Amino acid sequence: MYNFISSCPSCGGELHISTLQCGSCGLEIKKDFEVSFFDKLSDEQISFLLSFLKNQGNLKSLQTEQGISYPAAKKKLNDLLVAMNLVDNVQPYSVEDIDTSTWKIDPQSSKASDIVKAKLISCNGLATVRTYKGKEYVLRIVDEEKFSCDEILDYEYSVFDVITELLESQGGKAKKGYGRRRLGDPGCEETTVAGAIMKNYFGKTTGESCFDPTFALVAILEWAGIVRNGWGYIELTEEYVRERIQKEG
Repeated sequence: MYNFISSCPSCGGELHISTLQCGSCGLEIKKDFEVSFFDKLSDEQISFLLSFLKNQGNLKSLQTEQGISYPAAKKKLNDLLVAMNLVDNVQPYSVEDIDTSTWKIDPQSSKASDIVKAKLISCNGLATVRTYKGKEYVLRIVDEEKFSCDEILDYEYSVFDVITELLESQGGKAKKGYGRRRLGDPGCEETTVAGAIMKNYFGKTTGESCFDPTFALVAILEWAGIVRNGWGYIELTEEYVRERIQKEG
């Protein structure tokens, strides 16, 4: 049995249902039946809609279930509303609506969390970061405590302190690890970036697992000039180490 398609695979035109057939007796009813909005949704949109309904419209719960950030969830919801003709157009999530003028950041702070936040503010709350393999993600301010990045949940800036503390405890260098494994498994030890995030940020214990944000978080740290992103590992940059020593006196 094939899933229903609403557009012509040849020219892209809209398809109409002209025949219904009974699967038991073979009776056929021919008529120009109307296609509903639900039939026109993509598999991804249907999956999002079902998740939205299951979580009773709670975007935060939906974010956790689907492993996406607030802006990503908001965009998917907006696209779904437009696809179902419930609205003509929806204003996208905008960082311009966030007032950062009262936020307090010590310019002498050597904490990675403050450095990332300050640089993001200087970029008007929006920046593009790139992974080791060159994939681009959009980094956004959410509020004074949190940021977001495409395809991951909203995170507190303190997650960057967890990573730099790990690096400092290991001479400035650590393996990235594989966060999709369970904490303590080979490649996901607490001495890896992925393992340290699971244990010291999420509070997971040995044998537990969670969503892996390592690829995006490392890209942000490199964008901020704090780490150098290598193949399978990261290390603190000389500039960051030097500035940290100067600031801490």
